[in-house]
Amino acid sequence: MRHVSHLDVLMLNISAPVKFHKKTNRRPLSSAEKWAQKKCESKRKAVFEPHESSASKQRKINQTGQQHTHKQKLQTPRSPSQRSNNRDTEENGDRREKSAAKSPSKVKTFPKKAPEEHGDHGRPFIKTSSLFRNNPEIPDVLSPAVNQVKEKVFTSNTFEELNLHPHLVATLHKVLNVISMTSVQKKTIPVLMSGKDAVVRSQTGSGKTLAYGIPVVQFLQAMQPKVKRSDGPLAVVIVPTRELALQSFQMFQKLLKPFTWIVPGVLMGGEKRKAEKARLRKGINVLISTPGRLVDHIKNTLSIAFSAVRWLILDEADRTLDLGFEKDLTVILNALNATGLARQNVLLSATLTEGLSRLASISMKEPVSIHVSEGSEDTVEACPQAAPQALSDSYAVPERLQQHVVVVPSKLHLVCLAAFILTKCKFEQRQKLIVFISSCEAVEFLLTLFTAVLCVKPSTTSTKHTSTSLNFYRLHGNMRQEERTEVFQEFSVCKTGILLCTDVAARGLDLPQVTWIVQYNPSVSAAEYVHRVGRTARIGAQGSSLLFLTPSETAFVDVLANHNISLSEMKMEDILATLMKDERFKGRGKWDSKRSAAAFEQEVRDRATVLQTDFENYVHANNESLQTAKSALQSFLRAYTTYPSSLKHIFHIRSLHLGHAAKSFGLRDAPQGLGSSITTNPANSKDSKKGKDKAKRPPKKLTAKDRVSNLMRSEYLSGIDGESKSKKKRKKKKGQAEEEQSTAA
Repeated sequence: MRHVSHLDVLMLNISAPVKFHKKTNRRPLSSAEKWAQKKCESKRKAVFEPHESSASKQRKINQTGQQHTHKQKLQTPRSPSQRSNNRDTEENGDRREKSAAKSPSKVKTFPKKAPEEHGDHGRPFIKTSSLFRNNPEIPDVLSPAVNQVKEKVFTSNTFEELNLHPHLVATLHKVLNVISMTSVQKKTIPVLMSGKDAVVRSQTGSGKTLAYGIPVVQFLQAMQPKVKRSDGPLAVVIVPTRELALQSFQMFQKLLKPFTWIVPGVLMGGEKRKAEKARLRKGINVLISTPGRLVDHIKNTLSIAFSAVRWLILDEADRTLDLGFEKDLTVILNALNATGLARQNVLLSATLTEGLSRLASISMKEPVSIHVSEGSEDTVEACPQAAPQALSDSYAVPERLQQHVVVVPSKLHLVCLAAFILTKCKFEQRQKLIVFISSCEAVEFLLTLFTAVLCVKPSTTSTKHTSTSLNFYRLHGNMRQEERTEVFQEFSVCKTGILLCTDVAARGLDLPQVTWIVQYNPSVSAAEYVHRVGRTARIGAQGSSLLFLTPSETAFVDVLANHNISLSEMKMEDILATLMKDERFKGRGKWDSKRSAAAFEQEVRDRATVLQTDFENYVHANNESLQTAKSALQSFLRAYTTYPSSLKHIFHIRSLHLGHAAKSFGLRDAPQGLGSSITTNPANSKDSKKGKDKAKRPPKKLTAKDRVSNLMRSEYLSGIDGESKSKKKRKKKKGQAEEEQSTAA
């Protein structure tokens, strides 16, 4: 009986292909091929039903199908041919299941559409992780109520009251367009004209440069016999940065227009020493210089002489000390003191520190402390050690400056900054921004990224929002001097633009019509915060500032409040809402057609994700841009470790989420080896080639002061290295020769 049933099964298998062969001339399909065809049809249906075609559901269907077929195998007897056919079918099915498991994205694929005018532009959304998940909770920022120090900027007094030379007064009116004095000028000029030393403290943008420039010019033009170029320097002005040196030089050029026999000159790093030596040989009467370059000429230029110096002015003196120029100032003071002539000394800054009081005690004789604020006396004779100390607790900021703070999680920093730039410079008119960033590498990275992503015009016929173009500039210490001077001058005259810069631009620079100061990375102290925001709202103008903080850094608001600085909070959601005006970043959904607040919020989040995706796609487009982003992230982390110990409880490297910080540089993951790159000194990387000795001793741990000095850039350097390579080689050869002689003896 088993044999008969076996024949019956064989007859059925043979009869089916015979009937099929009569209807068509095609090769008959095997059962395995039929099964594959059915599965392909079900796959096509799943493609157009995205809600039902997830990989998890597909695996469940496969598993239930396998269980069902397994039960059938156990219940029904099979012939040898059935066993072979089923075995082939199972093997083919297993291969397909394995291939599906290896590439789950095939299950999720959607039919590709041509990118529409305002569509998704074919962006791969799956590459970007969510910006709005796993973020720390944003606390409410409550700025304590403070009595902000106010300074009256203008007075009703005119320069005619000061008994100045008529040509100097005419120059102030016609060339500099200055008619009345500011408060600091009213208090400082009479003191300096009386021949006394002075320590001057006043808010940024209050006219301190003219406060010492006018007395110097008045003194030099009245000298008898008449000043000659061959007399050499009669006034020396020391400033911390090249840009400030150039700005002060231009101011003296204007003041000295009527007095052509008095020659001003500037010495600064980045210029050719040969040309500077030639100018010194010809003669410079008013010498403006950075400390490092002046020390260079004192040591290497024979034609420089300080025998006739009658004025020494230290502008932004506290910054000069902070940058580690104390030794250079000592060299300069020793060179000036060697002549033995009596001179007048002036120290000026918006913030005075303990180091400055120490410098005043060394270089000054009974200085007058001048402080401009409401309720303070006009001029107060005081001990130089006590005066700055008493004034260092509270800082004065311009009265018409509106100060804001926004709390943004690390992942959203990049998108939020981009949205703010679009808000001010694309959708508003005549806005001029300065964005302060902690490192040179980060400046270069953001300039390249924003130029590539934000400056691309949308492909639309509508010109409603495309009339205003974005103009990005950069300024940092790693640039060549010619580039720095060109950028400084271009940004000074432009009507609208964004300057990405380091703290090189934080001191003394008078950049006209700057409307917003953005501190993308917080300053290292309250004093530096004051100098940064002082680039706007100058000489009574109106201005605004915005400070970016992460949720773990909100205690910095209390630190600023201790110095009588009050901030108002700006919401991150309001800044990101600007993306609704730019159709380039439109999301996939149609949330804008609805009117609910939740739908609007979701659309804003979608657009922020689209913008972040554009940033990440650009960064990961090639290896060069990827390495630039990684080096920018590393430099940011190194700078983060340089906060002083008094602020470590707010800005500590351990409180940073490295993955979220990487997101703010367009990186999808935190690069490996970040910890070692932060703690080790890049200058010591050559030691790894020395072999076994390096492995035996642990790497030297850097102090906060060492890390700060390593981060100081070339604009603060004299260009003189401690010891050249050739000298080291000569020492090494000399040592080897002495060893050989000793062994031979």
